[in-house]
Amino acid sequence: MPSIIQLPSHIANLIAAGEVVERPASVVKELLENAVDAGATKITVEIRDGGMTFLRVTDDGCGMAPQDARTAFLRHATSKLRTAEDLAAISTMGFRGEALAAIASVSRIDLMTKPTGSISGTSLHLEAGVITEENETGCPEGTTIVIRDLFYNTPARMKFMKSDSVEGSRVTAAVQLQALAHPQVAICLLRDGKQVLSTPGGGSLQAAVYCVYGREFADMAPVQSKWDSCQLTGYVSKPTQTRPSRNLQTFFVNNRPVKSRLLISALEEAYRNQLMVGKFPACVLHLELPAAAVDVNVHPAKTEVKFLNEKTVFDCVHYGVLAALNKTPDRPPMQFAQPPKSEPKPAAQPTQSPKPRQDFYRTMTPEEYKTFSAALADAPKPKPEAAAATATLVQKAAKEQPALHSPVFIPKAEAPLPKLPELPPEEPQAPPLPKRAEPPQASEPIQQELPLPAQPDWRMVGELYRTYILVEQGEDAFLIDKHAAHERILFEKLKANQESISAQALLSPVPVRLNPTAAAEVLANRDMMEELGFEIEEFGENTVLLRQIPMDLSPDDAAQAVESLASDLLNGRREHKDTVRDELLHTVACKAAIKAGWVSDEKELLAIAREVMAREDLKYCPHGRPICISLSKKQIEKQFKRT
Repeated sequence: MPSIIQLPSHIANLIAAGEVVERPASVVKELLENAVDAGATKITVEIRDGGMTFLRVTDDGCGMAPQDARTAFLRHATSKLRTAEDLAAISTMGFRGEALAAIASVSRIDLMTKPTGSISGTSLHLEAGVITEENETGCPEGTTIVIRDLFYNTPARMKFMKSDSVEGSRVTAAVQLQALAHPQVAICLLRDGKQVLSTPGGGSLQAAVYCVYGREFADMAPVQSKWDSCQLTGYVSKPTQTRPSRNLQTFFVNNRPVKSRLLISALEEAYRNQLMVGKFPACVLHLELPAAAVDVNVHPAKTEVKFLNEKTVFDCVHYGVLAALNKTPDRPPMQFAQPPKSEPKPAAQPTQSPKPRQDFYRTMTPEEYKTFSAALADAPKPKPEAAAATATLVQKAAKEQPALHSPVFIPKAEAPLPKLPELPPEEPQAPPLPKRAEPPQASEPIQQELPLPAQPDWRMVGELYRTYILVEQGEDAFLIDKHAAHERILFEKLKANQESISAQALLSPVPVRLNPTAAAEVLANRDMMEELGFEIEEFGENTVLLRQIPMDLSPDDAAQAVESLASDLLNGRREHKDTVRDELLHTVACKAAIKAGWVSDEKELLAIAREVMAREDLKYCPHGRPICISLSKKQIEKQFKRT
């Protein structure tokens, strides 16, 4: 049996480097956290070749004294902890004391640092974690650290590195994450001499989000809530701005970027019944809670945390995001295709004014003039009766459409128009006078007139393509998807009714054939199906009989609805009954709602429009599609070049 020995310090440092330093992006993360802990208000990050050959981080923090600069590269050297009790309430970004030692063991480092108020600073050069040079130097207050030739002494690690562009992109992502975590710090990133990120550092999270994600994310819904000892701030995307993945879900706990399934579940629970399948919300959320209520010492990279009270954290995120979505109006504006930008045309040469008509005749030869006159004489002449009839029709159309202001051209007839017979003028009739009300008797009480109901400030113009209801309100027009709106209205109605849904018995049972797994699942959830209005019996050979269906569902759609419900039961989270019930209600509401392309009665359309215009909570159908989009008068005038 081999004997047990203690590993040399440089090998132990290499093992630590494998846990902390995976690639240049992890080096940048550790150095940025140290700069923030040093009280920096401005940090500049510069990389070349993806950070493999050159990486420099400069900050204006408190700096280090000569002795502290030498000690900082020793393993488990830290200024953040003093006692074991400090581990229970960590409020700084870095605290393990492994980052600088791990980075130095696999690279060449140059360090320049100067404490606030000192006359001179300290310069160090390290090779594989060993200090080879130390000098007094002049430098600005703060710390500058340069990392060169990362993993030069660990060739095995070099094999796992990607291309420079990939590693550079990961560095950019790491810097962006720190910029969102600390909006009060101005962070600048230079990549191969080109600036790719710059945040103002004024403390505004919205400004940091704009700098990192661009204009599109500046329109996110703000979140501000407090739940017990937890406080949540940040921004979340609207249900119409969802993403195909969770890559843009960013969470911070006490300004530390973390990955947490609990936070993801709380976020997406707030979007339940508002998202399309396969779509995910985006967010930048900061969760603040007492340091003793969260354990950040569960992962070497400090990306995972453990909460003391998970329910409180879940409720804070869930209800905070839900409140932000409910109070944020979301009627997205209609987007018009932008015309392609054409090449600038050369300046047009000045043209001469068109010649008068007599010049046209003057340019003719005698033979051309004779031919033209003969053709003009042989041309058919308009008949006076036809001209008179045309004039009468035009005048009639002009009277019937007084709103049209386009000039009406009446063809000039060669013969005078015949005079139309004059009708005797009608004597104006005065409107009938209202009957005079008899004075009330002394014995009868005088009744006050009730005020008339207020008229809505909008009007329904009509329907487009038998799908969209067109509504006008002031300077805006709205297009309402009648199926999506009706589906949401029915869903809210069904969901609000916690009792069994009204059902209708079928004269002839409807057989539904399913696969063995789906049939067994439907029969196993027979009680829940009865709550939704379905009475189901087993018929054998993977077939079930429907003897009763919801009142709002037509018998023709019943079989397809049960198939969809069976699929939802197979794919749903059966441990949450409310979630499964909502999925089933989705299907019932979708099947019962009026469909696009159907001929709808005007009263039906007016009832849907009245609901949508009166209720701000009707924004999306249960699948996440928008119910109503807006079209402003300014947008229309812009399309017609009137502005």
